[in-house]
Formats: sequence, structure tokens, C-alpha cells
Amino acid sequence: MASKETGLEENTDKTLTMVTSRDQNAGRSLSMKTDNSSFEMAEEFKYLGTILTDKNSVQEEIKSRLKSGNACNYSVQNLLSSSLLSKNLKVNIFTNIILPVVLCGCETWLLTLREERRLRVFETRVLRRIFGSRRDEVTGEWGKLQNEELNDLYSSTNIVRVLKSRKMRWAGHMARMGERRGLYKALVGKPEEKRPFGRPRHRWEDNIKVDNQEAGCGDMDWIEVAQDRDSWRALVNAVMNLGIP
Repeated sequence: MASKETGLEENTDKTLTMVTSRDQNAGRSLSMKTDNSSFEMAEEFKYLGTILTDKNSVQEEIKSRLKSGNACNYSVQNLLSSSLLSKNLKVNIFTNIILPVVLCGCETWLLTLREERRLRVFETRVLRRIFGSRRDEVTGEWGKLQNEELNDLYSSTNIVRVLKSRKMRWAGHMARMGERRGLYKALVGKPEEKRPFGRPRHRWEDNIKVDNQEAGCGDMDWIEVAQDRDSWRALVNAVMNLGIP
């Protein structure tokens, strides 16, 4: 249960409840009452700054974070376009002010290629404002920088690699928590019911395994590797430094 929101803005006068299920009709006919209070069923609401949905999807949360990042980018666009500031200072504004707004809580995100592209598009848009346009040496015409040129100018790690390294760091932290902690139980626990028909959904842990494979450790049990802090830290750094086309 959580505070009811209008347009996902908090309203503490009423309460909501939500059922997470693959069945689209689950919970629609369910009503909850206690004493003189009743709880309205909701498909999504914001709790502790994060959008939760009955489909257990992070797509809406990522959309919300990108929207907040665009608003933050708009609020500092005069600084990013100013000729009085150096490119390094503008990059620092991006990495220390805009990027944290977008990646808040990203450790729990389930990334797909579509979401990765959305994040890269957002990053490219901001970097084009920072580095401006280029002049063609032959024609003398001004045009926008291509992605390859932006990658050469932007020496910091791109947004997807930053996100993946944060997820890896958090995964290692959970793997070392021990069997008594609830997060560890949720990580290694196996549902008792049979899996429904169809292709299994991509899981958060699958993201971690794919990142391990990209770093050259795909055949190893990542939970065991994470017990050694130094080895896991080296793996996190390897994931961050991998290039993305």
C-alpha cells in the first residue's frame, strides 16, 4: 500500500493497493477494507520516488528518469551553450548534475537494448549541446557532430557503462550479504510453482550474467566470484571500460 497520487504526485488523504501478476485481470475485482477505510486498486504509483507498476516493469521508471533528466538539462542549457565556460567544465556539469538525476536507483533496473538506446540518445543530445557543431573543412558549412566524433571528444565512460558498473557493484554487495538477509534470499530464491508456458522473462540477474560474459567471466558462478572483493572490483572496472558500438 502507498499514498494515493494524482498524476503520480503524493496525496496522503487516500491509500492505494496494487497486485503484481502476469494475469492482466488479477486484482481488478479485489477490494480491501479495514474499519472505515477502503483501498483503491491501482496499476501504478510512485513510492519513495520510484514508479511501481502492476506489470513489475521498470520501463515507466526509466521514462520518468529521462523526463527528469531532460528537465534538468533544460534548466542548465544556458551554461552548456555558453562560450564563456570550457568544455571540461560543461562535461563536469553533465556528469555531476544531470547524470545523477537520470541514474538515481538504476542499480535495480532491468535493461533491454531498447532502454539502452534511449539512454544513449539522451546522452548524445546533451553532448551535442556541450561540444557544439563542427565546420566542414571542404565546404565550410556547419553541421552536427557524428556519434563517432562525440565518442572521441567525450573521454568519460558512457551512460550505459556507468549504469552497468553500478548494477555490478550492487550485485556484489548483495551476494556478500549472507543467507540471513532478505535481499540475498530474494536473489537466490527459487519459486515453488511451475513456470508458465512461453519464453521466460528476462531477469535482473540475466543482465549481470551477460555483463560477466562481456568481461570474459561468463562460465564462472558470479555469486562465488563476488565473495572476493578485489576480484569483483576488477570485474566491475572491466565492465565499465568495455566499449559500446
